[in-house]
Amino acid sequence: MSGKSQYDESTVINAAVGVFWRHGFAMASISDLTEATGLSRSSIYQRFGDKDGLFNESLECYVDRVIIRMKSIRKPSAKASIEALLRDFFPRDPDATRPSGCLLFRSCVEKADLSTIAQASVNKGVSRQYNVFLEILKSGVSQGELGENVDLEALAWYYFSILQGVVNLPPAGASFEALNNLVDIAMSAWPKLDELM
Repeated sequence: MSGKSQYDESTVINAAVGVFWRHGFAMASISDLTEATGLSRSSIYQRFGDKDGLFNESLECYVDRVIIRMKSIRKPSAKASIEALLRDFFPRDPDATRPSGCLLFRSCVEKADLSTIAQASVNKGVSRQYNVFLEILKSGVSQGELGENVDLEALAWYYFSILQGVVNLPPAGASFEALNNLVDIAMSAWPKLDELM
């Protein structure tokens, strides 16, 4: 027998993403993971080391997908790019197979239940999403759309927090209209050059 895996790792990790997304790290049991992935308990431990190891790879996979989506949304201006990005994450047609909310946000909420390594993975995921906003804002400065005295880091955190609201408020009952108003107000906070002179 060769040492090659007898299963498709991307399929396994995608299945594990669904488990952690739906149940959270603490409430996701090994039984849940074996049922979803089709792997035996021993196979999970052999390949991933433990539940932490599987969680770390699952979270990285999830964040990779989100980052690709975020980076694919670009408009002629930085402001238009950020607004389009936020609106792209409005809930679409309900999909019963897809958990609601955000795996990264859920993981932030339950960081106390995570190992040190898993906590670092969560922090890295947050940083990667934040940096997408920061890169867009920096392009706004280079294009003369934003003044050089604008606090880009604070603004990047602000729009990152709006994105989290867009993704995580619908399960709590926020309507499409409420999300639309949220983004309208957020974009009205965009710094105006004439106010910075």
